Amino acid sequence: MPRTYAIGELSRRTGVKVTTIRYYEQNGLIAEPERAASGHRRYDDTALERLGFIRQARQLGFDPTAIRELLGLAADPNRPCTAVDIIAKHHVDEITTRIQHLSALRNELQRVLDNCGSGRIGDCHVLQSIADRTGHKQGPNA
Repeated sequence: MPRTYAIGELSRRTGVKVTTIRYYEQNGLIAEPERAASGHRRYDDTALERLGFIRQARQLGFDPTAIRELLGLAADPNRPCTAVDIIAKHHVDEITTRIQHLSALRNELQRVLDNCGSGRIGDCHVLQSIADRTGHKQGPNA
């Protein structure tokens, strides 16, 4: 007899919150499970494996749309993996862009800190820099 899991057990085994499992179910990332006579959801080993795949893909930063595409491609094991490579390459490009943006933010903040005299709040270069970016020259409390 195949093993089935209640949603709480599935959550414990995969490290995915119950609410997230329900979200994935509602959005078609995992199939709606069979229900026991009591009406409770009962997930099988296929759902367990699929949820593990989704969790790992999320940890790698793939969004739900890309995960859906990857799952669809994985359903055809004889297909060339070119489409998977394209999705992964696109994701790497997005990560690279985010890293560049974060590096620029870090450098700007470090520049402001380097010019900070650590004096009074009224003369704080960090607060002034933030206020300058919002167009308010007098600071956050003006």
